[in-house]
Amino acid sequence: MGDLASIFKAYDIRGVVPDQLDESVAEAVGAAFAKVTGATTILTVHDMRSSSGPLADALGRGAAAQGANVLAAGLGPTDMVYYGSGDLGIPGAMITASHNPPRYNGIKLCLAGARPVGIETGLKDIRDRAERNLVPAPVTGSITSVDLLPGYADHLRKLVDISAIRPLTVAVDAGNGMAGYTVPKVFEGLPITVIPLYFELDGTFPNHEANPIEPENLRDLQRAVLEHRADIGLAFDGDADRCFVVDERGQVVSPSVLTALIATRELAREPGATIIHNLITSRAVPQVIAEHGGVAVRTRVGHSFIKAEMARTGAVFGGEHSGHFYFRDFWFADSGMLAALHTLAALGGQAKPLSQLLAEYARYYASGEINSEVADQAEATARVKQAFASRPGVTTGDWWFNLRPSNTEPLLRLNVEAADEAAMAALRDEVLGIVRKGRGI
Repeated sequence: MGDLASIFKAYDIRGVVPDQLDESVAEAVGAAFAKVTGATTILTVHDMRSSSGPLADALGRGAAAQGANVLAAGLGPTDMVYYGSGDLGIPGAMITASHNPPRYNGIKLCLAGARPVGIETGLKDIRDRAERNLVPAPVTGSITSVDLLPGYADHLRKLVDISAIRPLTVAVDAGNGMAGYTVPKVFEGLPITVIPLYFELDGTFPNHEANPIEPENLRDLQRAVLEHRADIGLAFDGDADRCFVVDERGQVVSPSVLTALIATRELAREPGATIIHNLITSRAVPQVIAEHGGVAVRTRVGHSFIKAEMARTGAVFGGEHSGHFYFRDFWFADSGMLAALHTLAALGGQAKPLSQLLAEYARYYASGEINSEVADQAEATARVKQAFASRPGVTTGDWWFNLRPSNTEPLLRLNVEAADEAAMAALRDEVLGIVRKGRGI
């Protein structure tokens, strides 16, 4: 079966198809998932990659062989598996590699109620079980097809009422990913004129990578917003669990700004609530939360950590720099579509253009996330630590940066923020120069 340790990551399973991840691996994971959870029923959903349907079928066969009944929902975004898991109270499995290139695929798992499964919360046990030949159950479970899209769309629209918004022109770049499947249903009947970009489901991503955190993948959306004089642009990644926004000027909106905006909306609804933000979001986020009477709690990067901290604190909302947004009323799970609906509700509920609406939340200059592939991540990080060991900065509030290894790819990720643009650019270039010096690739 190969080395499963190489594809079991901190939050999910991710590998190259079929070299690392094939139907036999998916079937073993399905069997192990059913065994570890002890569930009588599990849910499967898959994205649009050509390998996703067969992998979902294989995972379902594995679970059924252990006696679990399988509800096969077919095509859907990752937040649809969270919806199904939460609404039905059963564990779920999503077949997707999110924004990774076409040769990759993966499996995201959750327990009943959309509770996260990470390496420290069950994923290691599933890996250990998957490496064994599990004895089939005396009675094989059933496999039944279900359609979750109507219920999913209705549920999101109950959480954010946008029926009374003013008419809006909205450009949407689905990146040939799952938003092309869900946006028409979720926006159905609303006073929204959609300018669709790349709604055709195609896991080869013929137009650009379905990874909106990379600026080049937002160029087409920026052009479309300006060309059609749209009020807003929305971009989603391959499995549509992340959302990025472009304002009416064609400028990319920082996910930190969206975090602050949605936080104020949730705090207006529930004064004094706790809001989670990860350690890479802008300093403006905790400032805005405090100004609106909320309690800001900072946590480490990663959805399993965010969800666990939200559950522990009862936080009403959480935001990450990477475009993931989490909602207590959505089982503490993340939903790109729900974040989009909040943004549309805020924009359409008043008369200002988006750039003016968001101006109070954009207080610092940020680099955005910059990735560098290096031969030795630890060695490059050590060089940066040495260079900045005695440098004043963070304590004075003038600037900060974060350099961390990716949990899913062989990259170092850099985020920089400063009080003015020149300081941010200088710091960004200095750190990148150290990271990329002699990187040997």
